[in-house]
Amino acid sequence: MLLQRIANRGIRLGTLFERAAISYPANVLILDRDLDIAPHLGRLATMAQMADLVDDIAARLWAASVRPGQRVVVYKTDGFDIALLACAVARVGAVPVLLSPQLDGETVAELVHRTDRPFLVTDQDKLERYLPESVFALSEGVLLTSGSYEGATELRALEGARRVPPVIMPPDHPTLITHTSGTTGTPKLAVHTGRSLQARYRPQAAVVTPILAGRRETVAMHVSFVHSRLFTALAISLLRGMPIIVLTDSDPGHVADIFARHRPGVIEAHPNSFMKWEVLAKEPRQPLANVKLYSSTFDALHPRTVKVLLSATRRRAPLFGQLYGQSEVGPAVVRAFSRRRPLDADGRCVGMPFPGMTDVRIVSRDGNPPSASNPGYIEMRSDGRIVTYLGEEERYNRQISDGGWWRMGDVGYRTKWGCVHLLDREVDVIEGFGSTLAVEDAIFARLEDIAEVVIIPGSDGIAVPVVCVKDDKPLDGVAWKAATADLPPMADPVVRRLDELPQTATTKIKRLELARRMAPQDTSKGNQHG
Repeated sequence: MLLQRIANRGIRLGTLFERAAISYPANVLILDRDLDIAPHLGRLATMAQMADLVDDIAARLWAASVRPGQRVVVYKTDGFDIALLACAVARVGAVPVLLSPQLDGETVAELVHRTDRPFLVTDQDKLERYLPESVFALSEGVLLTSGSYEGATELRALEGARRVPPVIMPPDHPTLITHTSGTTGTPKLAVHTGRSLQARYRPQAAVVTPILAGRRETVAMHVSFVHSRLFTALAISLLRGMPIIVLTDSDPGHVADIFARHRPGVIEAHPNSFMKWEVLAKEPRQPLANVKLYSSTFDALHPRTVKVLLSATRRRAPLFGQLYGQSEVGPAVVRAFSRRRPLDADGRCVGMPFPGMTDVRIVSRDGNPPSASNPGYIEMRSDGRIVTYLGEEERYNRQISDGGWWRMGDVGYRTKWGCVHLLDREVDVIEGFGSTLAVEDAIFARLEDIAEVVIIPGSDGIAVPVVCVKDDKPLDGVAWKAATADLPPMADPVVRRLDELPQTATTKIKRLELARRMAPQDTSKGNQHG
């Protein structure tokens, strides 16, 4: 009843912290980095303080002439104030356009151009080191969260601006614009409405509610501040009065210090972050001992990572929740794993649709029934789907088929029980090789020292494994040959440091870009180094 009533109104980012503060004013937000827009708050703030800050920043934006319906691009140094700025922009009825701090300046300029003369919120460092001067001509105005720059307005100079009441936009009006991962080229700008975000909130809330059974657990989040998932995750936690730890830095030592101090009961993070945190399972302070629920939304996790992290908690019957979805449509299917899951369990099974909320079908690529050996296109239907790509309506329409089915860009199949198995991205399929993701799972399960492995097509058509070893150690060639002896034929492994692999804002490896970088090399001979 309550969910249905809220769903009709749509999610309201502009008043999210205000509503949380009304119900739980003393609840706290724990940060690992000072806010550029409010460094005086330090690393611990109450919901009342956060609500007041969002209101304050909204007043400054209004004083800077930001008005309802206008777009405001936020591209600044990484930090949680990106999310707070988004809420402040929404509070005055404008539309936040969130761009990853990892994007290069030329790409940002192109996306600003596509946004059609928005306000640009940035900082001195981004203007001096990354952004081209053209952003001033492309923007209605440039606002700074920190520092100073000629021609830009400092938000701190607008301190004390008269507070303005929140502007509540209709639920079908754009309320947030995020960009796609960019794994297959220039990012697209995805337009979300209050109603589509609420449709994403409902299945996720439905999963969390029975697991936590009314308990107020401390929630730790390491989620890209420019991703739509952050806002549904925040809404679930804030409106239940759960203390939140927000992580900007995913370094295992740093995370261990914070988790040992605050003992989170729920952890939400990117798959690659969980992989890095496997070392926390052996940390003497047991920073993961109180975890009841791990949650990952962006990609299927390797079975080894799931098993290691579940073994590190001392809670009875902990779960690892995996949501498979996409920026454009939100969560599509869900699967939960317990300690009983064997290490060799099929990691390619990503789960089942949410009854009454999402649906999935597999479409044949060649006229033959989709199967494990002949995967088909994965398509999804959900009310959480974005309403368009900004400036690319035709491109958006090409991904929608009859009946509102959305092509996910992945291939897989469904079992007789209805479970969706994800085998590869469409663009990553190596014909005759089988599932690259399944082979990567097998390698992870067999070699504990592997930090990352990505299988890409070589210039001669042979699959090339690009391998990262923990602590940047040399790869054990004997162990590698033993572990891969029964796997499909591959070229010799190419060893790289993890920070050498191109990544998206959600830490996915950009496989196409990696393949392009590797193309000039003679990969058949391998290239190993420590």
